[in-house]
Amino acid sequence: MKYTDIETRIPTLGRAGIPSPAKRDSNINISEGFVTDDEGVMIDVTLDGYMDALKTGVPGPHFELAGPRENIYFDPSKLRCGIVTCGGLCPGLNDIIRAVVLELYFGYGVTNIYGYRYGLQGFIPKYGHDIIELTPKYVVNILDMGGSVLGSSRGPQDIEEIVDSLERSNIGILFMVGGDGTLRAATRIGDTVLARGLKISVVGIPKTIDNDIHLVARSFGFDTAVDVASKAIKSAHNEALGYPDGIGLIKLMGRYSGFIAATAVLAQQDVNFVLIPEVDFDLAGPKGLLESVEKRLKKRRHAVIVVAEGAGQKYFQENLEEQDESGNVRLQDIGIYLKDALTNHFEQKNIDISLKYIDPSYTIRSLPANANDHVFCSFLGRDAVHAGMAGKTKVLIGYWNYTFVHIPMEASSVRRKQVDPTGKLWRSVLDATGQGSLKN
Repeated sequence: MKYTDIETRIPTLGRAGIPSPAKRDSNINISEGFVTDDEGVMIDVTLDGYMDALKTGVPGPHFELAGPRENIYFDPSKLRCGIVTCGGLCPGLNDIIRAVVLELYFGYGVTNIYGYRYGLQGFIPKYGHDIIELTPKYVVNILDMGGSVLGSSRGPQDIEEIVDSLERSNIGILFMVGGDGTLRAATRIGDTVLARGLKISVVGIPKTIDNDIHLVARSFGFDTAVDVASKAIKSAHNEALGYPDGIGLIKLMGRYSGFIAATAVLAQQDVNFVLIPEVDFDLAGPKGLLESVEKRLKKRRHAVIVVAEGAGQKYFQENLEEQDESGNVRLQDIGIYLKDALTNHFEQKNIDISLKYIDPSYTIRSLPANANDHVFCSFLGRDAVHAGMAGKTKVLIGYWNYTFVHIPMEASSVRRKQVDPTGKLWRSVLDATGQGSLKN
């Protein structure tokens, strides 16, 4: 993939002319503690990218390094900040909230921090949701709580009303935690703010348990999801082994991208068939799933199947126009569909199977983060604060080439990240399962 057309400049509200509070701490080595806007990470670090740079004599596009700046835009003593969490729940939301609050309070001396309840509804007066004052005492013990202490919601809200609310409350920095729909809304909020000439920084923190945001190598909650999903696979495998012709069927998250399914299968290599949205499969026919499972049972007397929620939607074509509150296509339940298809197939052949169906999706979404995601969220939240305090706006805090960086919101919204059917991840899944193609 070529990255030469990506715009990587980050908009700013104005000149950052206030010395950072960190300068006043004699224990901090300023020369090592701050980063500048000139420091960055090349987007394409492959040999092709390097050769292209040599040919043109111009370095390829790069992302700004995330981190504290020597000078900041906002006066901490006068600043008011808001935080909102939107969309589906995800492990790590409370970690993000906690990291943002503690960095604002102790790192910069900002004491006016507010949480908006239930997603974008929190900005709209007609819903009547309270605003929460977020203090270190309020957030200190929320790490071990699942979900979000601010709550969430789906669905579009009027952008002008949201900006009206921000203006009335004199909010200087808005931190928005959410997926692709939230980030599209954040972009529109940022555009409206700039069009009105307001000095409000909009900082996005990407939240997608599916790990499918473009130009973000890893999103928080994904590691926890894989961790828990691998345990579900282990359970399904034990159930399948416990009975003659046992089948364990697990449905995992992944609307458009099969990263959780593929990665969990490699973490717990007891799976024989993996179905993801990026790779088509047939049910019937000599190479289809049903016949393949039958052959597997004849040979080994048990089988384990993992399916991502967005796989096999071609079997529900008549229902694909229905949308949820956020404008996403409302997916049909491929897990139940496969369960019924497998049951009917073996009943027609008078083969007695024992099928156990496991759907841990909502359990995973609402769990607290694991240790790796605790650490990852801490970095994301603090770097979001650094970006906002420096006056950057319409910026996403991302992770690219093992580095935390600033990504323009528009750049990440142009496409969705998906599993490459010819790439290493999927090839490794095929090697681990031995399933081969399920297309006739």
